[in-house]
Parts: sequence; C-alpha cells; structure tokens
Amino acid sequence: MGGVLIGFGIIGAVIAAGYVVGRIDLLGPQGHHVLSRIVFFVLTPCLLFTTISQADVHLLFSRLLVVSAAASLAAAVISIVVLRFVLRRSAAETAIGTMGGAYVNANNIGLPVATYVLGSATFVAPVLLFQLLVLTPIVLAVMDTATNRGSSLGRTIARPFTNPLLIGSALGVVVAVTGIEIPDPVLQPFALIGGAAVPIVLISFGMSLHGSRPLQAREGRIDVALATGLKLVVMPLVAWLLGAFVFGFDGHELFVAVVLAGLPSAQNVFNYAQRYQTGVVVARDTVLVTTIVAVPVLVVIAALLA
Repeated sequence: MGGVLIGFGIIGAVIAAGYVVGRIDLLGPQGHHVLSRIVFFVLTPCLLFTTISQADVHLLFSRLLVVSAAASLAAAVISIVVLRFVLRRSAAETAIGTMGGAYVNANNIGLPVATYVLGSATFVAPVLLFQLLVLTPIVLAVMDTATNRGSSLGRTIARPFTNPLLIGSALGVVVAVTGIEIPDPVLQPFALIGGAAVPIVLISFGMSLHGSRPLQAREGRIDVALATGLKLVVMPLVAWLLGAFVFGFDGHELFVAVVLAGLPSAQNVFNYAQRYQTGVVVARDTVLVTTIVAVPVLVVIAALLA
C-alpha cells in the first residue's frame, strides 16, 4: 500500500507543478495546446511502441482485455438505456454521454497510473487498443450519422487507423507477436523520446485544470452525474465481480483490472463533443469531475486490493 500511495503522490506532485505553470501563464496562451499536440503525435506513440514491443504477448491479449471490455460495455448499455429511453436525449447526446461513462482515460491518466502505481505502462495497452479499434469507430459513426456530417462509412472506419496512438501500439504489437529483434541503437531513440511522455502529459493536464469550474451551468447535470457514477462506481464494480468470481483473478491481476476500470473519463470525450458541437458542457464537466473524484476512488481501490 505504501508504494501505491507513493505512486499517487508522484503523479499528484507533477500535476501540481503543471497547475502552477498554467496559473502563472509560463508557456503563454498556446502552451497547453502545444504540449498536448507533441504528447499525442510524438511522445506517447514512441512510449507505446517501446513498451508494447517488449511486452509479453499474453498480456496484450489476455483475460484482462476481456474484463476491461466487459466493464466498459456494461456501463455503455446502462447509459444508453437511461439517456435515450428515460431522459429522452438525442442520439448524438446519448453517444457523448455514453462515451463519458464508458471510455477511460488510458493515455493522460492511465499511462502515469500504470507506470507509477501498477508497475508497467504495458497494462494500459489492451484497454487502449480496445477503445481505439472498437469503441471509437462506433461513436464516430453514430455522431457522423446523427449530426449529418456526411462522412462515408469507409472514412469513418478508417479514421481511427490514422490515430498516432493506434499506429504506435499496432507497430509494437507486430514486433511483440513476430519476435523481431530491434537493434538497441534503433530502439533507444524511441525509448528516449517516449520517456518524456508521462511527465509532459501530467504537466499538460495540470495546466488544463487552472480556471476549470465544473457544474457552473445547470445544463446536463443529471447526465454528468450519471456518467460519473457509471465511470467510477459501476465499471470498477463490474471489473471486480468479473475478475474475482468469473475469471478467478487474485492479487495484483485483480488490482490492475479494477484500477483500469476506475480511471476517469478520457479527454477524447470533450474533443469529440467540440468537433460535433454536441453535449460540450456535459463532456467538459464529466471529464473534469471524474478526473477529480477518481483520485479518492483509486486510493480506496488501492487500500482494498493493493
């Protein structure tokens, strides 16, 4: 438990440093945007490639992937039923709200948590691949159709495959599965660049917290509460039930599964809401609220299972 708390302390300290950077406006008005882009397009793909390429293939396609996917799908089903048939939200609003309750932040928060708390960044790879290959195409197809964007089915399906995170992960999977030996001088530049991903991600996230005030508008408070409950209560509970009583997880494996399910909502939820101009307030508040509340939730999970 002590090591887990130290891990959370490290993450919190770096986020706090990022908050100070944002508060004093050290990097200017475009600082957060620039950091986010370099993390997304350069640093994280390199980190994912180096960690996955050297990972045990059985971890990438393991029971952990099944449990993580099942927890996400359970939250998604509940969200769709409530938003669409009880609260009578539109298809686009339902898609954004469902994504907020079922799509975990496997990048900005998941990678640091996996690195410093779970012991390896590789643990988030199965979740990341599932979300990029399965959930994202479905959400984008629904949003394109509901908002009459007119994208063809082919372009909608192909869009996730241009994602640099997926490209880096997929190349890492190829290397891991085939057993290709990459010479150290070739791999080290990727490892060096990828090593900067976690601290820069945390600093960038800390900067984004400055000036954020969730739930100021009454719009969508029920939706935010629903997404938060699904994300931080239902998903970890489903992961624990499946892991402990169906798949026989114990010890560290069960801890990993529940922590991954208890990660906050991904910032992609807000990005997609902005892009389609649907549910922007709900997405913004869901991401922020789940990120703040996830800290005590993960600490409780660690106290019970670590």
